[in-house]
Amino acid sequence: MGITSTLYTALSGLNASQSLLDVAGNNISNVNTVGYKHSRALFQTQLSQTLSFGTPPGSNSGGSNPVQIGLGVNTGAIQKDFSSGSIETTGLKTDVAIEGNGFFIMQNSEGSKVYSRDGGFSVDSNQRLVSSNGDLVLGYAVDDNFGLLTGTLSPLTIPMGRVTVTQATTSTTFAGNLDASGTVATTPSTASSEQLVDATSGTAATSGTALTNLATAASPGTNLFAAGDVITLDAEKGGRSLEPAKFTVTSSATSDVDSGATVGELTEWLEAHLGINTSVTQTPPPGVTIDANGAIQVVSNLGTDNDIKVNLTSSGSVPTPMGWTETSGDGTSTYTSYQVYDSLGNAVNVDMTFVLEDKSTSGNTWRFFVNSADDSDASTVIGTGTLKFGSSGNLIESTGTTVSINRADTGAVDPIRFTMDFSGLTGVNQESVVRLSNQDGFPAGTLNDFAIADDGTISGVFTNGLKRTLGQIVLATFSNPEGLIDKGNNTYVPGPNSGEPTVSTPGSLGAGLLMGGALELSNVDMTKEFINMVSATTAFSMAGRVINTSQQLLSELLNLSR
Repeated sequence: MGITSTLYTALSGLNASQSLLDVAGNNISNVNTVGYKHSRALFQTQLSQTLSFGTPPGSNSGGSNPVQIGLGVNTGAIQKDFSSGSIETTGLKTDVAIEGNGFFIMQNSEGSKVYSRDGGFSVDSNQRLVSSNGDLVLGYAVDDNFGLLTGTLSPLTIPMGRVTVTQATTSTTFAGNLDASGTVATTPSTASSEQLVDATSGTAATSGTALTNLATAASPGTNLFAAGDVITLDAEKGGRSLEPAKFTVTSSATSDVDSGATVGELTEWLEAHLGINTSVTQTPPPGVTIDANGAIQVVSNLGTDNDIKVNLTSSGSVPTPMGWTETSGDGTSTYTSYQVYDSLGNAVNVDMTFVLEDKSTSGNTWRFFVNSADDSDASTVIGTGTLKFGSSGNLIESTGTTVSINRADTGAVDPIRFTMDFSGLTGVNQESVVRLSNQDGFPAGTLNDFAIADDGTISGVFTNGLKRTLGQIVLATFSNPEGLIDKGNNTYVPGPNSGEPTVSTPGSLGAGLLMGGALELSNVDMTKEFINMVSATTAFSMAGRVINTSQQLLSELLNLSR
C-alpha cells in the first residue's frame, strides 16, 4: 500500500464528514417545517485491501487472522425517520395533523398525485381545500344530497356562504297535558243565514239556485249578487280570525272552488275555507248546507275552540248580502299552532284543536283536528285523529297521527308528509296546554362553519342549525415509507422500494387518526443534531490531519531522491 492510497482513504473520510454535516444541516434548517421527518446518514466501510486471508490453526501452532487494510468509508444510506412529531394546536379550522401512520393525498399542478404529512391547508378562491403551495387536497366528495362518494378521489371543497340547504319536516313531537276534568263536547256551534229565496219564483232557495237570482225572504225583489261580484269571507274560529277568502260569482258553474254560479258552489266554498272536517260523526253532522227553508246552515266540529262566526261581504250592489244567527257550542277543548317546513324551506302553518270526546272509568278520549291555511287545496282540512288516555293519565293509543299538506304549484315536493308523536302528552286533572317540542324540518340556511373530525369527515354547519357532510379526507399508507422519494415542498412520490399506496379513511387499515385545528411539528431532535455536527467536524479535522501527515511523508520521500 502506497502513501498516496492514504490520501484517498482520508479523502473518503472528509466526504463522509461532509455528508454528515449536510444531513445535520438540512435537519436543523427544517426544525420548524410542518410535518418534516428528520434524516440520518449511515456509513459503510469500503472494500479492504487484503494482505492475508489468515491461516487455520495446526496441531503445533495457532492460526493467524486475516490481514486487511481498509480503503476508507462511503455513505451507505440516508434514512428518514417517519415517527410522529409533536402536535401543536393552532385553532385554524383548515389545519389538520395526522396522529399515526399515513400521508395526505394531493394533486399537484401537473395533475399528478403527491403525498404529504403537512396539514397546513387553506381554502382557495374556488372554495377548494389546498396545501400551502396550492396542491389540491383529495378525498371523498359528496353528491347533491351530501352523501359520500367513496368510489373516487376528488378535490375537496368547503363552499362557505355558497351552499344553501333545507329539510322538509317528516316528524313532529308534542308535549303537555289535556285536562281530564273537562266536559265532554256534545253540541257544535251553528251559524244560520237569514232565509234566501229564488228572486224569480219567490220559493225557498236550494243548492241549485243561481247566485245571480238569489234574494232574501225579507227583500225578494232585490238580487243579492251579479256576475263578477266578489264575495269576501271574514270568519272567526274559536275566537281566532281566519285568513280572508274570496269567491267570484259567475254566470255558469266552474271547477274552481273559489268561484261559481250556484248556492251549492257557494256552500262548498264556505265549508272548505271554514276548515270544517266532515269526516267525523257527530249530531248534527258538521258542514255547510242549505235547509228546506232556504237558509245556509253552518255546523262546526265539536269543541268551543271550533266555534265558527261568519261574516260575508260583497263588492256588488248589496255590500252585506245576508245576516247571520249564531249559537255557541260546548265542551272542553284547547288549541295550538306551529310551523313545519316544505322541501324548499318555506314555513307552513299548522293549526290543531283538541276536543274532549269521551270520558269513562277507564280513561278519556280526545279528538284532534288538524288544519293548514297553507295547504294548496281550497280546503284547509288536513286530518283528524284520536288520543286515548288510561285511568292514570298515560297515553295508551293514538290514531290519525300521519298527515299530509298539499304543496302543488309551489315548487316544493308535494305533499309534505309527517308524523305526529303525542307520547309526551298526559291526560291528568291539570290545565290543558299542548305545545310543539320538536320538529325535524329546517328553513333555508347557508354554510357558515365547519369542522374536521378524527375520521377525516368534514362537517358543515349551516345558519339554520343543520349539519351536513361536505366530504372526507383520506390517507395513503405505504408498506415502506422510507422508500418514498422526496420531491420538495413537503411532498413525496412513490419510489421503487416504497410499495404502492393503500388508500383508506383515517383510523382504518393501519392509518392514523386526524386532529382538526392542529399541525404536526418536525420530529428533529436538536440535541442529537448538534452532537452529529461536533462528530462531523472532529472527524473532518482528523481526516485532514491524515492528509497533512501523508503530504509530509511524500515530501520526505522526494527529499531522499535529491
